[in-house]
Amino acid sequence: MSHKEIYEHFHPDEKAFVDRAWEWVERAAQRHETKRTDFLDPRQAHILFTLANRNPDVQVMLAGGSEQAERQRAIIAPDYKQLDDEDMGIVVLDISSEDRRVSDLDHGDYLGALLGLGIKRDKIGDLHVSDEGCHALITVDIGDFIVGHMKQAHRIDVNVTIRPLSALREVHMKLEEQVLSVASMRLDGVASDVFRLSRAKIVDPIKAGRCRVSWKPIEDPSHSLKAGDVVSMKGFGRFKVIEVEGVSKSGRIRVRVGKFV
Repeated sequence: MSHKEIYEHFHPDEKAFVDRAWEWVERAAQRHETKRTDFLDPRQAHILFTLANRNPDVQVMLAGGSEQAERQRAIIAPDYKQLDDEDMGIVVLDISSEDRRVSDLDHGDYLGALLGLGIKRDKIGDLHVSDEGCHALITVDIGDFIVGHMKQAHRIDVNVTIRPLSALREVHMKLEEQVLSVASMRLDGVASDVFRLSRAKIVDPIKAGRCRVSWKPIEDPSHSLKAGDVVSMKGFGRFKVIEVEGVSKSGRIRVRVGKFV
């Protein structure tokens, strides 16, 4: 299959990743190479599986450090290789503090502190934030660098250590649920209700490429949402369409959404 035919299935912004993933699959099939990726988001994992499924000689295994992991590393290998004992190279970065204000820090504060060290996002998996601090899943190769360089998170002094996966303190993301009554399932309409903004204020960021639906870039404000979609808008937050509950007598749609808090 030609590259042109493959690209037709994906957003133009995804072309660079599609090229990389296609190369991993081809190397596994033709050169019998095994590749361990950095952390992929669910959309990238979907792209990788889509490409691997076109080649019967290739297998893909995913792991993110916990059962419910959103971001996961992948191993792409020839189909005959045993992957059960493969090391995924994931450790827990334990970020704690004696400062009581640590309980006020959120996901963005910790992620910002890590990225501020010059670390790429794909070296970092899920972040489990609690009142005691944060357990971040990271690739094993950056652990020593972070321990040596991370001294603060959002102006609060922190202590950083590396711990094994068995020590992970899992925190499940909470959803603040609400039922909306909307005229249609258009992205701009639902998002403006969730974020309590006028539709005009929502349309510009969508058209500017700051919105993803289930990790896929979407620039069309009229894009139709469905149950299960996760919508993320840079600068506004994330929400999930949990269920479309039905249509009222007046023709409006009742939809249950959950905002990530």
